[in-house]
Amino acid sequence: MRFLKTLLIAFASMFCLLYGLQNLMNLGASFSFVQQTLSMQGHELYPQSIGPAITSETLVWVVLSVIIILELLAGFLILRGAYDMLKALRDTAAEFHKAKHFAAIGLSLAIVLWFGLFSALGGAYFQMWQTQSGNTALEGAFWYSIQMAAILLILLQKDSEDLID
Repeated sequence: MRFLKTLLIAFASMFCLLYGLQNLMNLGASFSFVQQTLSMQGHELYPQSIGPAITSETLVWVVLSVIIILELLAGFLILRGAYDMLKALRDTAAEFHKAKHFAAIGLSLAIVLWFGLFSALGGAYFQMWQTQSGNTALEGAFWYSIQMAAILLILLQKDSEDLID
C-alpha cells in the first residue's frame, strides 16, 4: 500500500505539472479563456451578476499567473512528497506518515485551485456554466478537485507497520 500511495502521489504531481506547463505552452489561449471568463461574456441566461466583471488586461494576467503558479506549485509540492515517501517506504509507519507532509499540502493546494478558484469563484461568481467553454472547464475542475480529494483521503489513511499490508 505504501508503494501504491507513493505512485498515486507521483501521478498527482505529474497531473498538476502538466496542466501548468500546458497553460504556459498555450499562453495566448489560456489568456483568452480567462479573459472571457472574467469579463462574463455570453451570459444570456443570467445576465445580471452580484458584482462587476473584470475587464482589465492587467488583472486577467494576474489571475492567469495565479492559476499557473498554483498548478506548478501544487505539482512541485506533491513531487517533493512523492520523493519523501519513496525514501521512507521501509521506515516505520510514523516516519512514512511524516513523509506525506508535502504531498498533503500540494494536494490541498490543488483542491483550493480547482474547487475554490474554478468552481466557487469561476462557477458561482463568474457564472462559467453559461458558456460552452466555461462549462467544459467547470466540469473539468470538478473532476480534478474530486480526484485530488480522493487521493488526499487515500494518502491520509493510516499506514500499517507491516510492509506487506
